[in-house]
Amino acid sequence: MPTLYVENVPKEIYEALRSRARKRRRSISAEVMAILEENIPTASELRARRAFVQKLKALRRKARMADGTHLSAEQMVREDRDR
Repeated sequence: MPTLYVENVPKEIYEALRSRARKRRRSISAEVMAILEENIPTASELRARRAFVQKLKALRRKARMADGTHLSAEQMVREDRDR
């Protein structure tokens, strides 16, 4: 596994990180890893997000009527019942 070293971290940021790690009962290193995992999407996460957006776009296209307006809730329920 690769190692990451960070130098010249401002004292204020380091103290905030240390405080956050203490509150979560983690080492500073574990807290940094948690922050990175929460905020940096991996390639597979980005692919999953793109697939989700494509599904949403397909649903939006499907729900529109010919004049560009959306189906009413009543129309969607009827369409669902007819399946």
